Amino acid sequence: MVLGDTYDGAQAARRARGQANYHAGQAAEAIVEQKYIRAGYRLAGRRWRGRSGEIDLIFTRDSIFAFVEVKSSRSHDAAAMLLGPRQQRRILAAAAEYLASADPAGQCEARIDVSLVNHQGQVKFLQNAIGH
Repeated sequence: MVLGDTYDGAQAARRARGQANYHAGQAAEAIVEQKYIRAGYRLAGRRWRGRSGEIDLIFTRDSIFAFVEVKSSRSHDAAAMLLGPRQQRRILAAAAEYLASADPAGQCEARIDVSLVNHQGQVKFLQNAIGH
């Protein structure tokens, strides 16, 4: 075995894990999106990116904006552990940035929800999870 073979194998394994995580994240977002739509929300944005950061999903219903961060892992508890304080601050800043353009008069309510998806596709919804 040549040292380069080991390095290339490790790179390939990391790439494969990254691809699997990316696709699992997309699947989790699709599950969450459908649940919000069935609850009467309208999708306003998917993976919206501003200067402050990215918001996975943005929904509206009546005069409410719901900014949704989706976390997926083997369990709901493990998914919750993926959302740290730094990312929470970025999400808050990105939501404020979005609202500044979408609702400049400040007439709408806004909340930031977190949706935790386990590997069985079960979702745990946490309304107003960030910002209190």
